[in-house]
This record gives sequence, C-alpha cells and structure tokens, in this order.
Amino acid sequence: MGAIKGFMEYGRETPSGRSVEERLKDQKECYTPFPEEKYRQQGARCMDCGVPFCQSESGCPLGNLIPDWNDMVYRGRYQEAVELLQKTNNFPEFTGRVCPAPCEGACVLGITEPAVTICKIEERIAEKGFEMGFIKPRKPKSRTGKKIAIVGSGPAGLACADQLNTAGHEVTVFEKDDRIGGLLMYGIPNFKLDKKIVKRRLKVMEESGVIFKTGINIGVDKSANELKNEFDAVVLCGGSQKSRDLPVEGRDLKGIHFAMDFLPQQNKRNEGDTIPEEISITAKDKNVLIIGGGDTGSDCVGTSLRQGAKNVYQFELLQEPPQERTENNPWPQWPKIFRVSSSHEEANEHEGKDKITEFCVSTKKFTGKEGKVSKIHGVKIEFGAPDPKTGRPEMREVPGSEFEMDVELVLLAMGFVHPIHEGMLVELGMKLDARGNV
Repeated sequence: MGAIKGFMEYGRETPSGRSVEERLKDQKECYTPFPEEKYRQQGARCMDCGVPFCQSESGCPLGNLIPDWNDMVYRGRYQEAVELLQKTNNFPEFTGRVCPAPCEGACVLGITEPAVTICKIEERIAEKGFEMGFIKPRKPKSRTGKKIAIVGSGPAGLACADQLNTAGHEVTVFEKDDRIGGLLMYGIPNFKLDKKIVKRRLKVMEESGVIFKTGINIGVDKSANELKNEFDAVVLCGGSQKSRDLPVEGRDLKGIHFAMDFLPQQNKRNEGDTIPEEISITAKDKNVLIIGGGDTGSDCVGTSLRQGAKNVYQFELLQEPPQERTENNPWPQWPKIFRVSSSHEEANEHEGKDKITEFCVSTKKFTGKEGKVSKIHGVKIEFGAPDPKTGRPEMREVPGSEFEMDVELVLLAMGFVHPIHEGMLVELGMKLDARGNV
C-alpha cells in the first residue's frame, strides 16, 4: 500500500448531504461528491492487512479487489482502478450508491476504527471512468452464433446480459414494463439513484450490442415456450415481486397500498408520465403510516416527505437493533446494528424526533369512514426466550398497550415472499419450494 500509515493519519469521512430543507424540495440525489483530495485520503486509509476480509465470503459477494483499487485511487491511477473494478463488477455506479456495503462491515480496520469508505470510493471510480472515457461500449471481437433471451431487466438481468454479450452471444432482454431497469428504474427513488445514471449504463449496453424489448410480459403477451423455440437459452431474472401482505380486518379499505404500488408511481412522474387520478397514490397533506422497517420502508418515508405529507410514521414488528455489535454478531459478520438512512434523517428533522420508527408494534386492524382508511389499531409486543425447535423468540402482546392512530395513507413495506407464479412460471412448469420460490 502506498500510504502505510494512512489509517493513522486520516479519519473516516463520507460525502456531506445537502440540507434536509433543500433536498425535500426535489428528487435529486442527497449527497454531493467529495473534492478529489478527500477520495485520495479515504483510499489511503486502506491497510496492508494481510487477509483482506472485505473481499472474502463475509465481505463483497462479487469478490471486488478492494485493497488494490483503493490504493490506485490514493495514487490517482483511475484508469487502472476502472479496469480492475470492471473485472468483478458490471455496474459499480449502482453498487457504489445503493449497496449495503458488507465489505465495510468486514473491513479489518473496522475492528478498532471506523471502516474504510469503500462504497463511496467505488462510486468515485465509476464516475471517473465515465468522465474520462474509460467506461465505454465493449463489443465482442466475434460472435458465437448463440441467441440468449433474458426475462427481466433488473440488476440480475442486466448483469447477465452484460456478461453473456461480452462472451459473444446475441442477447435480447425482455421487460414487461415500459422502461428497462426493473427496480433500478421503478423501485429505488431518484434521491438514492438518479435515473440518468441508469440510462447512461443502458446506452453503453445497447452500443455494446444488447437488444432491449419493453412492454412484453413473457407468459402473457408472449408465450414462454415460444421464447424457448426462438432462442438457444432462456434466463429467468424476474426477481421476487410478490409483496408480503397484511391479512387483518380492514385491509380492503381504500388508502392501503403496497409500497411497490406507491414508489414506481413517483419514479414515473419523475420521468414525465401522468398517473391517472383514479389510480394515483399520493402522500400530500396526509398522515402517512409505513409498516415495515427495511430499505423499502425507508424509501417510502423519503418519498412521502417529498410529496408533502403532513406527518410520517413507521412501524416495525421486530425489536430495535442495538447501537453496536453484540457478542453473537462478531466481526467480520455483517453488523446487525441500528442505522439511520437519509430518509430517516429527513423524517426525524421533519417530525422533531430522535427517530420516527416505532419498534415492536403489531397491527391489529384498520377502520375507516366511507370505505377509506382513517385509523390503525395496534398493540405493542415483546419477545420472550427463543423456541428450542425453531430458534425464534416467542412473540406476545403487552397487556394494556393497545392504541389507535389517525391515518389517511398506509404503505405496506414488509418485504417480498416469492416470484409471480401466474404466467411464465406456470407455463414452464417450474418446480417451487415450500415458500413458493423456484
């Protein structure tokens, strides 16, 4: 490593965010890039640690050669950094923005000091790659004559297309929506991943020879078996799209929606689309409740605030994570600790609270007026000892903790259970496990 004592000379820093007041006025990304010298300093913090756990099984699942390109950034050798990063990562401009960064959780420096700012360094390498012309179309020198169909254009489908095209196959990606990108385009809000970043990559892929076809739902608009006959191979990359529901009394009231009905609408508005009033979901001037404490729930928080919600609340069934690692969650495992997203920073300031998320809350029922949701009825829960057979702790209601709260919009962000079965999977006769996954 070039800066042997870099981790002793520099502390961890991350790019500063725009003020909450400013960023709630638009859909732009929250953070502004560092000056170049800051990236060099953060790259210098990477240690000559012997065994780089950041790229081990507990770290980066792509096997990114992190210490090498951290050092290259420190030395200003961006072309080499880009070339090395592209060997393991098809889309570093995406992962540098939205990856949860298990590499940082496994960083050796993180045992005693804050981890190296790996994610933002990765993003910087990608941006310099585009800026300086190092990331460009990669047309294969020859074609194999094999035709591959990829169903689904999310991160998995695009990475698959990029790899197979580079190998010389003729690749066609089929997408049921009207734009390519899957969750990159319609799931992740612009304030986390600006869609011009997605479009920029798609342009490179098209110029490399990948064919994109939109508005075609395989198994509905086009037979899956027809696809099998037309192509030498078919790769299924549809993802887990079936949202987990909340089967309680009042669930059918108007104003209760899945997060993945709400978030894509805002992204479509950002692209200039008009959402018909009869299906439009908006948080403007409403008391909004998000049920679910993960990334999707956080995205709903930030989006609701930008739409002008009156108040935003969030309930999570599970216990609040600890501030620091516990004994049963040692390094280099992914640290299961409490985190504050950019959306929660905004909500905390908007609501004047230390945190808006209420943990250990179970929803009992919804009630409404004239067919529209107006109240949630909930109860606090507590967890007992783990069950000897399942290992899961017993969950029980806290006596006397029942409550109700006024709401006009409820967004269900409780994760996904399995892929959509109807259509393609049924037609292909795909075998499913007990949970409904292929």
